[in-house]
Amino acid sequence: MSTPTLVVHNLSYRYRTRQEFALRGCSFSAYPGEIILIAGASGCGKTTLMRCINGLIPHSYKGGELSGNILIKGEPVAGHSLSSLAQKVGTVLQDPEKQIVGAYVLNEVAFGLENLALPRDEILHRVDEVLNFLGIAHLRDRETFALSGGEKQKVALAGVLAMRPDLILLDEPLASLDPASALEALEAIRRLADSGKTVLIIEHRVEDVLRIRPDKVLYLEDGMQRYWGPVDGFLAMADPTQVKLPAEHAARAIRSRMDAAPRSDGAPILDRGHGEGRGEPLVVFEHVDFWYNPERPVLHDVSTDIRAGDVIALLGPNGSGKTTLVKHAICLLRPRRGRVLVAGRDTRKTTAAQTARTVGYVFQSPGHMLFAPTVAEELAFGPRNIGFDETEIARNVAEAVRITHLEGLEPLPPLSLSYGQQRRVGIAAVVAMQSQVLAMDEPTSGQDYRHYTAFMDAIMAMRRQGNGEAPFKAILFITHDLDLALSYANRIWLFAEGRLVADGPPEQVLADDALLQRCRLVPTSLLRLNRALFPQTGRFQRAEALARYLPPTLAADVPTGGMPMA
Repeated sequence: MSTPTLVVHNLSYRYRTRQEFALRGCSFSAYPGEIILIAGASGCGKTTLMRCINGLIPHSYKGGELSGNILIKGEPVAGHSLSSLAQKVGTVLQDPEKQIVGAYVLNEVAFGLENLALPRDEILHRVDEVLNFLGIAHLRDRETFALSGGEKQKVALAGVLAMRPDLILLDEPLASLDPASALEALEAIRRLADSGKTVLIIEHRVEDVLRIRPDKVLYLEDGMQRYWGPVDGFLAMADPTQVKLPAEHAARAIRSRMDAAPRSDGAPILDRGHGEGRGEPLVVFEHVDFWYNPERPVLHDVSTDIRAGDVIALLGPNGSGKTTLVKHAICLLRPRRGRVLVAGRDTRKTTAAQTARTVGYVFQSPGHMLFAPTVAEELAFGPRNIGFDETEIARNVAEAVRITHLEGLEPLPPLSLSYGQQRRVGIAAVVAMQSQVLAMDEPTSGQDYRHYTAFMDAIMAMRRQGNGEAPFKAILFITHDLDLALSYANRIWLFAEGRLVADGPPEQVLADDALLQRCRLVPTSLLRLNRALFPQTGRFQRAEALARYLPPTLAADVPTGGMPMA
């Protein structure tokens, strides 16, 4: 057997600001040509592990308690500077905006190579090589600030690959990518491994990563290594209500549990709100055109509305205009042609502060929102500035903390939390404002399955059902997660090239494979299972609900193998 690229032995780490260890007793090895999937809930230690491997701990995160050993190609990480490690270990961060420093894509991808003092011809050759490899050569001369979140993610990956490291660490690389782009990125990752690179990939989108046949899975839970071994063993031990597994596998496992211990009360899984009547218009888009650059229009003649009772999922490829459209509803942008009405008022005649009571917006990047010294102060800021009294603020903050599972984090600085926790703080800040429309840009990015389903269930339970008591009349979320859309939305907007190409219920919009392909959406196992069971169910549902429709014979033969760690 070849020499391992990476050896991690009995690794533990505690941040200086925390009493508990973020990582405890982690041990594994990775060899050339291997892809290692690292899975686990938000805050379980996945990112901490990567920081130890790439040297950010202890070089950048100082004062913590570190023990154990890490070897890269037989050499201890402790003996290397960050600059020398960067030539051996390439890292793509969860939030690409924290990684991108160049004003133009060409400069960004060339940045690391310039710091190695490579000849200009070699730099340009490597830049073009990696841009072509990732299928983003058309972005070469674009300004990085004007890219979509998914495009920035690809550019960040390009900058790492251009350095030609032996070990590549990918922290949620699919989080901002549309499904087709995610498949393209995964295929590129597979090619990297086949060329002899070692790849460690942190990802909550387990089903997507399984497409490229990872060699091993490392599963972390509360900082502890709970499983290390082949994929089949991981699927056998993983709880499908905690980890998002392929839908048929999850449904079979849940049905087996139901058969073994049937529920005596027959309580239904939370209903989603499909088919509800539509109420008054809250936001209206009338023939909206918009461009940042007149030569590249972003929105073309978009006409639609958001009404009370709507739960809308916006789906479409990176750069198709989804976020740009929603920014019109909060007065961050105003149409070049057409108009937008929020609560009946033209946004050209109102301000962002005035629209905040109608539409609350959660940004895609938590760094665009978070600034307060503590989580509690962060959540109180919005309600206080739109005129809530202190009693209401305290009640709203407590409710937002409960919904987003931030209990115990209230006194901590938001920017000291994990990326997934920061995402939940950003969502909680808008929940606390109790706007009539809750608009979220990629709300599940960086979130594990358990947290995001619990959060979405709580939001759906709060949604106004016509009784005037709950804070939200409508919910809108931009997502690349097809399963999230079909599980929770009662209405789907499909975007392509700045145009609204479909608007309707999930069962109708997601039935057309040609339309999905045009919008760079890839049918998932959950969509396929919903289609197969639709004659029985009459509507699309989560795997947990679909389990009830599987006959007991189909719930057998769940893969087994591998051993969980004690």
